Amino acid sequence: MINKSKLVVCSGVLNLLLAAGCASAPQAEDAQAPVEQAQAGEAADTSADAPTKGFDARLSTYEYPYEVSFYTFETQGQTLEMAYMDVKPETPNGQIVVLLHGKNFAGAYWKNTIEALVAQGYRVVVPDQIGFGKSTKPELLQYSVQGLADYTHQLLASIGVEKASFVVHSMGGMIGARYALMFPDAVDKLVMVNPIGLEDWKLKAPYLSVDEWYARERKKTADDIRSYMTDSYFDGQWKPEYETLIDVPVGWIDGPDYDLIAWNSALTYEMIFSQPVVYEFGNISAPTLLIIGDRDRTALGKGDVSPEVRATMGLYGELGKKTAAAIPGAQLVEFEGIGHIPQFEAWDRYIAALSAFLKAE
Repeated sequence: MINKSKLVVCSGVLNLLLAAGCASAPQAEDAQAPVEQAQAGEAADTSADAPTKGFDARLSTYEYPYEVSFYTFETQGQTLEMAYMDVKPETPNGQIVVLLHGKNFAGAYWKNTIEALVAQGYRVVVPDQIGFGKSTKPELLQYSVQGLADYTHQLLASIGVEKASFVVHSMGGMIGARYALMFPDAVDKLVMVNPIGLEDWKLKAPYLSVDEWYARERKKTADDIRSYMTDSYFDGQWKPEYETLIDVPVGWIDGPDYDLIAWNSALTYEMIFSQPVVYEFGNISAPTLLIIGDRDRTALGKGDVSPEVRATMGLYGELGKKTAAAIPGAQLVEFEGIGHIPQFEAWDRYIAALSAFLKAE
């Protein structure tokens, strides 16, 4: 665990947190306990005076569909834990698939994909990236897409995975593309499901500092999250089966560690916006499949531009074709009228396309 008193003295990064009364600001010893416990992977304080609503930073009371293990490693002067599920089939086909989650999600939302692939004989590994799900939420970390890809590579090496196919969604698409560029010999196939980062938002939208992202995250409500997903992901049509997608973010808002969650979210938003991978798609050598719901309009910063500029951002019907042309030999499967999460909105078509590509020689 970081020595917080030294960090507060030595790092100007925490000025915002000090002003906001956030989890990393100096407080009474008892007030620091939930953060300490969260970083150690323990349950938050359950005494009579402790919050009982929502989830703590490490989702200690949120059940994943399969057993969760932790990979512990050192980086940037601190010890971090990366949660992951490693699900093995009864009748192995000798192949491994790694699933990488998106920005607003954690590994648990891959439940149906895990079940389907394991039934086909694949060993399936599903990490929670640092800052997400059941993994550590650092008080200080210089986030980078390369760093997250490298942490994933270290985790896989620790469990004996030398080469695998990667199925990546949303933010996971940026990490997966970077992984394929950094470790080309470790990637069998790459499947990108409505990845973000298919365009460089910096060319159209203004830069927001981590402080600005943090202020926005602190203002979010449960209704904001449901409204965003309804409008951005599902074309205004919310269904009961989508509720599992908001369980975690809403639980965090109601939980004891939301300052820490919001801070990590701000750090990763800045990372995503400022570290595009789009200019290097031509260097990806792994056989690649793009599964694209063409109704998707996800784009960072589109709320900060004029309506005219906004209308040019996040056009996945165009971006999918452009990306498929940029990645050598890439295949493109388009789902007309489907949004950001085909694995929820168009399950049958999604799993059929994914299974066929993974099985192909």
